[in-house]
Amino acid sequence: MAVRVHQLLNPLSQARVMSAAEAVRTFVEPGAVLGLGGQNINRCPMALVHEVVRQDIGDLAVVGCNLSLPLDHLVAAGLVARTEQGSGNLEKFGTLFSWRRAVEANRIEVRDYSHLSMASRFLAGAMGLPFMPVRSLLGSSVLERLVAEGDAVVTADPWSGEPVVLVRACTPDVSLIHANAADTDGNVVIDGVTSHEVDMVRASRHVIVSVEEVLPAGAFDDQPERVTISGAYVSAVVEQPWGAWPTSVYRRYDYYESEIDGYQKSAKAGDEGPRRYLAEQVRAHADFDGYLAASDPGGSSRAAMAEQMRSLL
Repeated sequence: MAVRVHQLLNPLSQARVMSAAEAVRTFVEPGAVLGLGGQNINRCPMALVHEVVRQDIGDLAVVGCNLSLPLDHLVAAGLVARTEQGSGNLEKFGTLFSWRRAVEANRIEVRDYSHLSMASRFLAGAMGLPFMPVRSLLGSSVLERLVAEGDAVVTADPWSGEPVVLVRACTPDVSLIHANAADTDGNVVIDGVTSHEVDMVRASRHVIVSVEEVLPAGAFDDQPERVTISGAYVSAVVEQPWGAWPTSVYRRYDYYESEIDGYQKSAKAGDEGPRRYLAEQVRAHADFDGYLAASDPGGSSRAAMAEQMRSLL
C-alpha cells in the first residue's frame, strides 16, 4: 500500500526510470559541460559513459576532481574538447594515457585545479554563488595560469588581510554518477566515499544516476539517513547492475585489476589500442549488458570480485 500511495502522490516517479540510451539521448547534448562522478577506480559511471560513446556525443567539456577511466574512454573516442580537473589518473595503474597524449598534442584544452579547489567550485555552484574562496592554490604555478586566464582571482580576506583565491563556480549541464541504489523517486544511496559528487549533483542542471538496483518509491522512508542525494536533484535513474565495472562499488564488488591493467597497457602503447577497445568492447554492443556478457562470459570474473568485496567487509 505504501508504494501505491507514493506513486499516486508522485506520478513522475516511474518517468525518472529510463534505459541508459534514453537518458543519455535526452539529457546529454553536444558541447555540454559534463560532470563525472566516481574516484580513481571506485564507482565510475562506466555504463553511462559507454552510452555517450555509442551515441557519439562530442565537443564535451568534462569536469571533476580525479577524472579517471571514463575520461580516457571519452578522449580516445574523440569526444572531448576541454577538461577541468584536479588530476587524471588510475592510481597504481598510472596516468590516463589517451588524455595525456591529447593534451601534449594540443587536441584538447586543459584547466588544472587542485582537488579541493574543484570541489569548492562545485560547492559554489550548489549554493548558487558565483565563486568560492580557497587557499589551496596559493603559491602554485597552477594558480598563476588560472589567474592569467581569468579563471581565478587573488584578493585579500577583508577581516585578516591575508590572501585568498576566488575560484569560479562550476555548474555542469549534466552530471553522470553511479551509485549503490535508488528508488523510483530518484532518491539515491551511495555507500562509502562520496568525494565531490553530492555538491556536483546539486550544482548541475541535469543528473543521470545509474544504480545497481532500483527500489520502489518509499523504500527509504523508514531509513531517511541512508539517502545521499535527494530525488529533487535527479533527472533520470538507470538500473544497471555492474554499472561501474571494471571499477569497484563498495559493498557490491571490487575493481577488476586484469581489465584495467590490460586497458592501461594498450593505452600506453598508443592511440590504436584504446580505439580498438572502444570498437570491440563498447560500440560493438547494443548496451552495457552486451559488453559485460562479451568481456566476462558466464560472469566468473564478476562473481570473483563480488566475493572479494565480501571478504573485505
